[in-house]
Amino acid sequence: MRFLYYDKVDNIEKGKSITGVKTFTLSEEFLRRHFRRKALVPGVIYIEAMAQLLGWLVIYSHDFKLSAVMSLVEGVNITPDLRPGFKAEVHGEIISTSKRDSLGRAWITVDGKTIAEMDRIIYSHVHKVDSKALMDLFYYYSGIKI
Repeated sequence: MRFLYYDKVDNIEKGKSITGVKTFTLSEEFLRRHFRRKALVPGVIYIEAMAQLLGWLVIYSHDFKLSAVMSLVEGVNITPDLRPGFKAEVHGEIISTSKRDSLGRAWITVDGKTIAEMDRIIYSHVHKVDSKALMDLFYYYSGIKI
């Protein structure tokens, strides 16, 4: 089983920003047995969606010469009680990046309204990677050819 919390990447600008889309449906595997009386999208799924997209932006910005591991998240605000059946735009921005780590922020909007946001997310960089394998995964998951 694979847990990918975006459906596509709409826009990516190296070193700056990324935007993707996720449609949350009632058939999502994570909804099974999570909230037994009412189907709700768990808040941690929004955090993971933002982290996945922003992580790809970090990797892309460093030309696939490293991998990004989420190491800190702060300032998280999430709208509770969102039932599946909506399309969300996931946005991420790099605030700063160095050889060692990257700092960013991310947010999710639905119909122009912010439903989740992270003020600060830090990624540690891992330098021993297979760049070609990362590029292939990025192409597979984003549809964007490098």
